[in-house]
Amino acid sequence: MVRLGGIIVAIALFAAIAGPFLYPYDPSMQELSRRLEAPTLAHPLGLDELGRDILARLLQGARISLLVGLAVVSVSSVVGMVFGSMAGYFGGRVDDVISRVIDVLMAFPGILLAIALVAVLGPSLVNVVLALSVIGWVGYARLVRGQALRAREFEFVQAARACGASSARIVLRHVLPTAIPAVVVQATLGMAGAIIAEAALSFLGLGVQPPTPSWGTMLDAGRAHLFDAPHLTIFPGIAIATLVLGFNFLGDGLRDHVDPKTIR
Repeated sequence: MVRLGGIIVAIALFAAIAGPFLYPYDPSMQELSRRLEAPTLAHPLGLDELGRDILARLLQGARISLLVGLAVVSVSSVVGMVFGSMAGYFGGRVDDVISRVIDVLMAFPGILLAIALVAVLGPSLVNVVLALSVIGWVGYARLVRGQALRAREFEFVQAARACGASSARIVLRHVLPTAIPAVVVQATLGMAGAIIAEAALSFLGLGVQPPTPSWGTMLDAGRAHLFDAPHLTIFPGIAIATLVLGFNFLGDGLRDHVDPKTIR
């Protein structure tokens, strides 16, 4: 799983970084006389409703999906690690307050809360990242809280406390490192969730705005041509499914690798 997921993710990263430079067509260039043209040798994935090359737009849209995924995972994991480690290490009222906030946020369906936030803030790439981060950090916080509750009872943590080490030093040097493997697995799986969420928001018109290519907006534009030009929706759908599957394979494989209960 790790190898297969890693290959898929590596291909997607290469396509997103180098693809727009290697592929000769501009994703914004229109050929209205050839709109909805089926795949040909010149345009392997065909043209969309405005005569734009679908492969060029997929390559450009891969940048948006991966950028949103990396930004959401980075912000969510950092915020979640900070609050989760505080709740698990200090306990008491700090744990109660943070845990109640987590419970409240987890009580709402994540995508609906993201839709509401983006609808209020306005559709843009920054607001999509902000909305997904607001709902994304709670999973990391719960994970790190559990790791911190376990790690604070370790002998080396108690020894550091007995030697007079500050709470900040103990958390940063001794508690958080025990949670890093689990956070890495969660982040890998979180990439898949962020990519789907970004595509869903863009599909609803709340994400990246045209003419910037996005896999979600490409799916939305292709809905009107499901029968006369199905390639408009087939290829973006395959791209989303393949990339999400790759991150899920990678995350599941890493989870099996770091789980001490896994029998090899």
